[in-house]
Amino acid sequence: MQLDVYQIDAFSDRPFAGNPAGVVPLKSWLPDATLQSIAAEINQAETAFFAPEGDHYRIRWFTPTTEVKLCGHATLASAHVLHSLGQANGKLVFDSLSGPLSVTKSGDKLELDFPRHDVRPQPEALAKVAACFDVKPVEMHVAESYDAYLALYEKAADVARLVPDFARLNQVDRTVLVTARGENGIDFVSRYFAPTAGIPEDPVTGSTHCVLATFWSRLLNKNTFHARQVSKRSGDLWLKLEGDRVKIAGFATAVMKGQITV
Repeated sequence: MQLDVYQIDAFSDRPFAGNPAGVVPLKSWLPDATLQSIAAEINQAETAFFAPEGDHYRIRWFTPTTEVKLCGHATLASAHVLHSLGQANGKLVFDSLSGPLSVTKSGDKLELDFPRHDVRPQPEALAKVAACFDVKPVEMHVAESYDAYLALYEKAADVARLVPDFARLNQVDRTVLVTARGENGIDFVSRYFAPTAGIPEDPVTGSTHCVLATFWSRLLNKNTFHARQVSKRSGDLWLKLEGDRVKIAGFATAVMKGQITV
């Protein structure tokens, strides 16, 4: 069996930036072990698989080592593929482990509709997370439903130049999200480290902004944001809080198409 495989740079309007995602359209589901092997072979932070189910699609996301419950950039990439194939009319709805997720066209961007995640202070985690980096954060929070620590830094430059200790990060019981107030029209910046999920640093992460939008809405007293993830590849996201949902808009760029033999 041969399957089409796409590589899409999500949250970027140009190639070789944003977050590369593998996308594999399916007519019907393959065994989980096969999906995991394909994701390991493609070897991107996440590979998305989707298949039609009734009027919708079901989507699943795999890192090279495990299945994950929510992934923004690979969902954006999947919607881009469906639009390019002429199989998207109006709003796309994906059923997922995180419930229904919709994607709509918003001008020249695609906009995800994701669940928001609450954040609460957890100062007792400061020491163990601070030990993972060369600059100490000023506050520590936790998003329990997302299973991530959120470390607040004083300046955007601190986040951009942060040097992680991956051996120590691999011992932390949650993934780690670092953030600071932005500059020059950017509301906030962030980076995301998830070595326990097989992703040392994710280039641009849509789903973490379900946490970040909630967190920064309290600090900035606003509900719309222009955010930037300041990894080496970097990417921009436009966010809007609406009740218990977060709208996450961004660009996507196709860079590769091929086939994989299964």
